Amino acid sequence: MNSEELKKIQTPLKDKYREAPDSAVYTLKAKGKLGEGISCKVETGRALADAGLHPATGGNGMFACSGDLLLEALVACAGVTLGAVAASIGINIKEGFVRAEGDLDFRGTLGVSKETPVGFKDIRLFFDLNSDADEEKIQTLLKLTERYCVVYQTIVSGTKIDTKIVNSSVLG
Repeated sequence: MNSEELKKIQTPLKDKYREAPDSAVYTLKAKGKLGEGISCKVETGRALADAGLHPATGGNGMFACSGDLLLEALVACAGVTLGAVAASIGINIKEGFVRAEGDLDFRGTLGVSKETPVGFKDIRLFFDLNSDADEEKIQTLLKLTERYCVVYQTIVSGTKIDTKIVNSSVLG
């Protein structure tokens, strides 16, 4: 997709959102069903993803761990965002790869050490791009990708999450 095609699609949406800001607010949803053993079948909208314990916490390695899914969501979002930004600012990417890796200390997750935080300690996001763009354009591409990537911004901002348990008769 080139810049003109992207603008043709996004311009009416941007105009609508400027005129009616509330129309830009969407609620995205995810749903899962607890499965056999310690697993959860997550409906992704397109398929089911089976999630389970990571082998470092006693899992058998047959299921995706939620940490993997988080990194995969980051890679997917960053890749799509980078592609859209590149098209928007006129950078031709001949080929590109996105990779994320993160460090977890499972002592926190397993309650072995109360001093060890639960969650990723560090996440690294890599873009391997084949492009004719100069270094200044590439740095602009990176900055704008970071700025507009929903998953990246959610992670770095530490978004508040409200949790509650509801009676199963209420679930639909």
